[in-house]
Amino acid sequence: MKALRMAALAAVMAWPAAAQEMGDDGLHKQPWMMDTFKDLREDLAEANAEGKRLVLFFEQRGCIYCTQMHEEVFVDPTISDYIEENFFVVQLNLHGSTEVTDLDGESLPERDMARKWRVMFTPTIVFLPEEVPEGQSAMDAQVAVMPGAFGKGTTLDMFTWVNEKRYEIEDGEDFQRYHARMIQERDNGRTD
Repeated sequence: MKALRMAALAAVMAWPAAAQEMGDDGLHKQPWMMDTFKDLREDLAEANAEGKRLVLFFEQRGCIYCTQMHEEVFVDPTISDYIEENFFVVQLNLHGSTEVTDLDGESLPERDMARKWRVMFTPTIVFLPEEVPEGQSAMDAQVAVMPGAFGKGTTLDMFTWVNEKRYEIEDGEDFQRYHARMIQERDNGRTD
């Protein structure tokens, strides 16, 4: 009987991970991911109108690291709420065929845009500034790129570092120093 109760408890505790929504394209979906026409100039304008930062989130079907981010990191309400409140997230499929119009005006299928921007693995999260000069591509304009799956603390710190525009602070902390300081303050040196 005790084993049955333990199994039931384990199933209930695993529920958030199992409940992650999967789209028809085989990519995980979050409520804060925006469904757009993938014209990045329009997306940038809409993000700015909402007072948010534009983020491009590359994933692919079957990506175990994407799954890890969705099931272990984005289920944390602190992280998910922070992203939803501050960022306009456009999901892109590394191997997808949906047309994307870059900030420089070039239109390509997602898979070709990934090649143009040299995105080689997933997840890759690209953070954009509020203003991008005409003729500049998204990857040339980016203020930060988060290449790969990271833990909760690193993810929250990256989104916070970008949202606070710490990359603009003259003689300020680069991300690694900021993250190290946040680890020390948050967890008294315990890494994530």
